[in-house]
Amino acid sequence: MLVIVSIVISGILTNNVVLNQSIGMCPFLGVSKKTQSAVGMGLAVTFVITVASVVCWIIYTFVLDPLGVGYLSTVAFILVIASLVQLLDIVLKKLSPTLYGSLGVYLALITTNCAVLGTANSVVAQGLDFFQTLITGISVGIGFTVALILMAGIREKQELYDIPKPFRGFPIALVTAGIMAMAFYGFAGLTF
Repeated sequence: MLVIVSIVISGILTNNVVLNQSIGMCPFLGVSKKTQSAVGMGLAVTFVITVASVVCWIIYTFVLDPLGVGYLSTVAFILVIASLVQLLDIVLKKLSPTLYGSLGVYLALITTNCAVLGTANSVVAQGLDFFQTLITGISVGIGFTVALILMAGIREKQELYDIPKPFRGFPIALVTAGIMAMAFYGFAGLTF
């Protein structure tokens, strides 16, 4: 049980994929202008990270590793992730056209989101079992979503203030991300 708690805390806080590992920054900065879009992107990325981690673990454990072709894992994992994103694209287009429109090009960019591939590679490299892989995928996705929603909330508040012209837009977003990363670094002291 302690291992599961450790995986959850690590995925959400101490090893947050965006704020501690600095991967998956493209959608973090691109879709964090509005909270509604951030929630939608967070849920989409959580779905893709979780399912991709589990499917990639199954492919590696039962196909690639027994055949001695583990070096093909990156290619296989990218194919899995691209397929999941295409599935998500079709489903969102049919079920939620508003969310589909607000995510725009960033939905397709989940395919190249380093957080998804990084998590799939990480669970294989750590030798986690199936259940630990599932929990890791969910936790990393929740951590990504939390960071994205916090950033969106801060950026919505920043629009209300008179920020000096050189810092408006992307520069203040980078400064904010850096301050958030320092704040999340404080969780590094949590140990189990």
